[in-house]
Amino acid sequence: MLQAVIDIGTNTFNLIIANRLTEEILHKEKLAVRLGKGGISKGIIADDAAERAIQALLKYKSTIEKFKVENVIVTATSAVRNAQNKNEFIQKVLTETGFEVQILSGDEEANLIYQGVKHFLKIGTQPELIIDIGGGSIEFIVANKDEALWMKSLEIGGQRLMDKFHKHDPISNEDIDRLNAFLKEQLAEVFEVCGKYQVKAIIGSAGSFDTLEDMYLLKVGGEAVSNQNCDLPIDYFQSICTDLITKNKEERMQIPGMIAMRVDMIVVSSLLIKLLIETLGIVNLRVSAYALKEGVLFGDNDMAGSIHQTLKHE
Repeated sequence: MLQAVIDIGTNTFNLIIANRLTEEILHKEKLAVRLGKGGISKGIIADDAAERAIQALLKYKSTIEKFKVENVIVTATSAVRNAQNKNEFIQKVLTETGFEVQILSGDEEANLIYQGVKHFLKIGTQPELIIDIGGGSIEFIVANKDEALWMKSLEIGGQRLMDKFHKHDPISNEDIDRLNAFLKEQLAEVFEVCGKYQVKAIIGSAGSFDTLEDMYLLKVGGEAVSNQNCDLPIDYFQSICTDLITKNKEERMQIPGMIAMRVDMIVVSSLLIKLLIETLGIVNLRVSAYALKEGVLFGDNDMAGSIHQTLKHE
C-alpha cells in the first residue's frame, strides 16, 4: 500500500512516498517554503508565506498523483499550531489543494520524531538525547533502546532564535552571549533531566543536522547522502561550528555541503548544539536520516496508527 506524507514545517515542506508494507521509499523531496518568514515572531502566517505554501502543496499533489497514491497524510507543526490565523490557513489549503491538514501538538511531534529515529537506528542501553531542531520548535527526547523516558517540545526553533538573536552577520559576540543566556534559561529542564539520566550521547534528526552531516561526509571524501547512520565526531563539530559563527552568509555558502535553505539558521542551531555538548559533556554525536515524517509512516505506537486510520478513511 502506497502512502504519502507531507510534513508542513516552519521552513521546509517535506514529501515522502513509500510502500508501508515493504518500507520501500519511492520518492523524497523537500522545498524551502519559509512558512514562518515574516510572521512567526508575530504569531501569524504571512499572506506571501501562505501563497508559497499553496504552490508547494500543489506541486506535491501533482507528484502524488503521478505515483497514483490514494492515502495522503498532511501534518503541520509549530508555525501553524501557534498562528492566530491557523484556521484560515487550514481552510485555504483545503479549498485550493484538497489536502486536510492535521496540526500536531508539541507532544505528538516529539513522539513521532522518536518513532522515526528509533525505526532507523539502534539506540543504546544508556539513555541518549534525541534532538530535532525545527524552525518553530525544538523537540528533545531522552530514550534508551526500550522506551522514551522523557519528551519535551519547546517553541524556541531556529527561525525564532534567528529573528531574536542573529542581528549581525557574522553573528556578533554580543548576539552569542544573549543567545546563550536565553538558552540556558529555556533549557534548564533539559539539562536537569539529562543529568538525571547521565546522558552522554546526542542523536540529531532533520534540518541542520542533515546539513552538518553532509558537510562532514564531503570533508572526509564521502558522498552527501543522508541514508545511513552517521557518526559526527565532536572535534569536527566544534571546528565547523567555529567556521559557521565567524563567516558571513556568502562565506558559509562556500562550505561544501551547505545549502541555501540552511545557510542562516544553521548558525543559531550550531550554537545550541555546542551549548548542549559542553554543558552535558557529550562524547558521541550521530545523525538519524529518519525523523517526523518517517515516524508517521512507520511508527508502531497508537498515535501514528490513529493518524493513518483517520486520514485513510476520509
